[in-house]
Amino acid sequence: MASILGFLQTQLFVTPTYPTQSYAGKTVIVTGANTGLGLEAARHFVRLGASTVILAVRNIPKGESAKESIDASEKCSKDTVQVWQLDLSSYDSVKVFAKRVGTLPRLDAIVENAGIATPEYKLAEGHESTITVNVISTFLLALLVLPKLKETAANFSTRPHLVIVSSEVHHWTDLPARKNSDIFKTLDDKESVDMNDRYNVSKLLEVLVVREIFNSVIKDKDSYPVIINLVNPGLCHSELARDMGWGLALMKLLIARTTEVGSRTLVSAAGQIGEKSQGEYLSDCAIAPPSSFVRSGEGRETQKRVWNELTAILEEIEPGVTGNI
Repeated sequence: MASILGFLQTQLFVTPTYPTQSYAGKTVIVTGANTGLGLEAARHFVRLGASTVILAVRNIPKGESAKESIDASEKCSKDTVQVWQLDLSSYDSVKVFAKRVGTLPRLDAIVENAGIATPEYKLAEGHESTITVNVISTFLLALLVLPKLKETAANFSTRPHLVIVSSEVHHWTDLPARKNSDIFKTLDDKESVDMNDRYNVSKLLEVLVVREIFNSVIKDKDSYPVIINLVNPGLCHSELARDMGWGLALMKLLIARTTEVGSRTLVSAAGQIGEKSQGEYLSDCAIAPPSSFVRSGEGRETQKRVWNELTAILEEIEPGVTGNI
């Protein structure tokens, strides 16, 4: 488990670098961009010259308000920021969004920031909603847009980025469901679910999946045309955990980073810092080791199981999708 002292030191004494890399002429998608980290990351991309920044949001009116905020602060062209509908609790919504992505002339980066943290157990697409949104739909979208990212790499002699926004809380769990024969089925079981650990588990699953992609599917990191990485923005002021109780609210009040400061980590993962981070976990704008469980022998075995189960789920949703890797 990540030490409390190390966590506090990072929160209180480390400030991610203000982004300066140009994104001139580039197209960037940020999911969950109507508020919080996603909104401020999108604002940075516009400030840095991106020609198109797509706010992928569940609520279109809130997305339009976010666009107005960016237009006003950055004085950009009215067609620079676009608002597209995306609801990660619906596989059909993910498919429709990805099909629209396929019509873009290019896609240089997608920052998969959208996620939920809730104490309430409910189902979405037959799975516990946190797992559906943070894991299954997140990777469904990633695999569906990979062809456009690869196409951009080939047509524009560039190396696009696919960034999964994870969290240091993956250090705080060892995925108890691994003790059962079917991990995802166990995670869906209402009788045994621990919703206090569920967000942590979802972030751990993200780390395991990305690592296994580069262990079992992509053998040559250096030659793969798309950079795929994970980023930890730290504890930040945002609406993500607004339903998680007063304890977290108090902690955020005392030590959380501002939303703008946290968003810098997302931008860095999609830029020059990210160039060196193929398949890696980033924290404070640098490559960092994932949890000790992830790096353990049991973690590596669990990683394989998670990947095999997830790919079976994804293939049922969209046959052939894992071939996009």
